[in-house]
Amino acid sequence: MGFAMNAIEAMAFLVVSLIGLVALTALVFFFIDRFQTSDAIRRNYPVIGRFRHIFSELGEFFRQYFFAMDREELPFNRAQRDWVGRASDGKGNTVAFGSTRNLNVPGTAIFVNAPFPPLDDQAAKTEPLMIGPTARQPFLAPSFFNISGMSYGAISKPAVQALSRGAKEAGVWLNTGEGGLSPFHLEGGCDIVFQIGTAKYGVRDTDGNLSDDKLREIAAHETVRMFEIKLSQGAKPGKGGILPAEKITDEIAAIRGIHQGKDSQSPNRHHEVKSFDDLLNMITRVRDVTGKPVGIKTVVGSEEVMRDLFRTIEARGADSAPDFITIDGGEGGTGAAPMPLIDLVGMSVREALPLVANLRDEHGLKDRIRLISSGKLINPSDVAWALAAGADFITSARGFMFALGCIQALKCNRNTCPTGITTHNPRFQKGLVVKHKYQRVARYAREMIHEVETIAHSVGVPEPRQMRRRHVRIMQANGRSVPMNEILPSYNPIA
Repeated sequence: MGFAMNAIEAMAFLVVSLIGLVALTALVFFFIDRFQTSDAIRRNYPVIGRFRHIFSELGEFFRQYFFAMDREELPFNRAQRDWVGRASDGKGNTVAFGSTRNLNVPGTAIFVNAPFPPLDDQAAKTEPLMIGPTARQPFLAPSFFNISGMSYGAISKPAVQALSRGAKEAGVWLNTGEGGLSPFHLEGGCDIVFQIGTAKYGVRDTDGNLSDDKLREIAAHETVRMFEIKLSQGAKPGKGGILPAEKITDEIAAIRGIHQGKDSQSPNRHHEVKSFDDLLNMITRVRDVTGKPVGIKTVVGSEEVMRDLFRTIEARGADSAPDFITIDGGEGGTGAAPMPLIDLVGMSVREALPLVANLRDEHGLKDRIRLISSGKLINPSDVAWALAAGADFITSARGFMFALGCIQALKCNRNTCPTGITTHNPRFQKGLVVKHKYQRVARYAREMIHEVETIAHSVGVPEPRQMRRRHVRIMQANGRSVPMNEILPSYNPIA
């Protein structure tokens, strides 16, 4: 009996203490909120006003998991992410009962099935395609689907390691992003595209200028197959890359040649490139020094600007042309960028890609310049559309981030990524186990290629790159679909 009474008294004391602690905490917060001057809600509604901020922070979580329908969420909806997840897990992507996609949404691409498609033993297969035929070391690229630029620094060491090993396993290339070439890019043994950003990380001298010696050093790696001069990217055209100070470790600073303790921001353009002539000079220089194919990455702002580029190439001759042009859409992503640039600057890849393909073909450069399409293309329908619109290759960054385990937490710029992909905090990085994740990367790439080949087989062509605009219909606002080659006629009449 005495023990029971003592227990009851102890519990009562704990409850009273807890109530007292809560009341004291509330009183402290009351005075803090009442006398602070930065937040009107908390000043006018002490303590209670704090719940507004809590619920606002939790809003992303509840929308993602409870309230948003499968095809509502942005920037990528649950149906898109689930396809990547199933592909990465190797579970197959057959579904039951019918499509959940609303095919009446204007802009939806619908593929035209052939009345007499090839038999199953004649299934479409991807052929390798050469890039840079005039370079000393051309690149015979085996895959039309590859990994887009993600810098070491913007993403973590285990993320780069998993991408490198997964790319090798699947036979796709890995773009380094503008952050330079790290040992982790090389360790998987995959084909690498070295991206030269406006800050020239990894190939700069002490004054920040492009160094021929550094270029030769990078090109000496056999697996570095091409160089990409980055002019702009979809999420922030007209503004250089941003790496927050909290994500700059000793190692990253050494690889990039920058200082710790402050944000690293690239210039908004290459200081030596003031015209298309300057750009072609830079391309020629890098190609002559490295002996490898050299291209550019850009966001299209207008047709006239791109016409100027092709006029300049025509005036100087095809030998001066970039070996490839990567078209990034204004819908492209990044770890950190100003919202106005993410939302409102740069043409969508849906408009830009057919435009540039037409200009290239109009100037007789189809076999000289390869087109690479980027910008929110993470599912087979997106990739197949891009091939039909005129792309030779497609690259994806966010698709492979989902393969690594990204949950679209939208914390890429805070160094608090819960899946370890975009953080350098060891606590979060331990969740990204390379020996498991690289297999997901490889399976995603292979399944993408397989399903695009399935679409190509359905429309009746033997190779995905033989899909043309006539094989796609685009849904209109009046509920009718129109062949893409009528909306966006190709320069080549038979396309």
